[in-house]
Amino acid sequence: MAKTVAEIRNMKDEGRKISMVTSYDFSMAVLAERAGIDFILVGDSLGMTMLGYENTLPVTMDDMVHHTACVTRGARNTVVVGDMPFGSYHASVEDAVRNALRLVKEGGATAIKLEGGVRVAPHIKAIVESSIPVQGHVGMTPQSSNMYGGFKVQGKTADSAKLIVEDALAVQDAGAFSVVIECVPPNLAAYITKLLDIPTIGIGAGAECDGQVLVAQDMLAMNMDFRPRFARHFGQIGQGMIDAYQAYDNEVKAGTFPAEAENYKALDDSIMAQIEQAYPLR
Repeated sequence: MAKTVAEIRNMKDEGRKISMVTSYDFSMAVLAERAGIDFILVGDSLGMTMLGYENTLPVTMDDMVHHTACVTRGARNTVVVGDMPFGSYHASVEDAVRNALRLVKEGGATAIKLEGGVRVAPHIKAIVESSIPVQGHVGMTPQSSNMYGGFKVQGKTADSAKLIVEDALAVQDAGAFSVVIECVPPNLAAYITKLLDIPTIGIGAGAECDGQVLVAQDMLAMNMDFRPRFARHFGQIGQGMIDAYQAYDNEVKAGTFPAEAENYKALDDSIMAQIEQAYPLR
């Protein structure tokens, strides 16, 4: 049965933890759904994982619509959240609604995510009023990394911690169904989780959040030279892929692939004789 946004919200009330991972293409989405992941984020992190950028800032709406559509075709029974990229909602509420509609109409997203709290509360409210579920994102917001001077833990002082709490409350009051809390002290995230009625999804925010989200490439060790402090390798898929590529390369060069069992039935000798007669070897 297909999961719904309402079911995700109910999981908090029932005390059930919520799992969320990123996916950016059809095949990864199929696997995440088969594994029973509760919902999938098509994150603008695809800028680094799929497009090779240094950060998320160059990602466009067209990029997000394209990858979201790939994911929704692979995960038809899972809540898919499409990320709003940098510049897609910053200029106006009207831009925010228009681009959110694109992610739903063209990308097939169930819901959208955007970064910020108090500042984007009007945007969230307008998108929700357009019948699109919204997931908020507070704490360390990667699209604002230039303001922070990089990807750094937020909320380490009383004043900055209060701002994060205010952001989370503003997101909830604007009508969001859940909120991602990224890179904040775990006790602050735990308090926000108790304070809010909507689910909190942590990433680098401790185990007391209602759920967790990780970038698939991080949890599968596909970014072999990079592992964020908050990520854990739940599989060594990166090394497994290298081993498989090397095995394939070796067998191709040795002439042992493809083997007889991997070939289709050969033509009869009489047919080959006709071919050889018509096109003799030089």
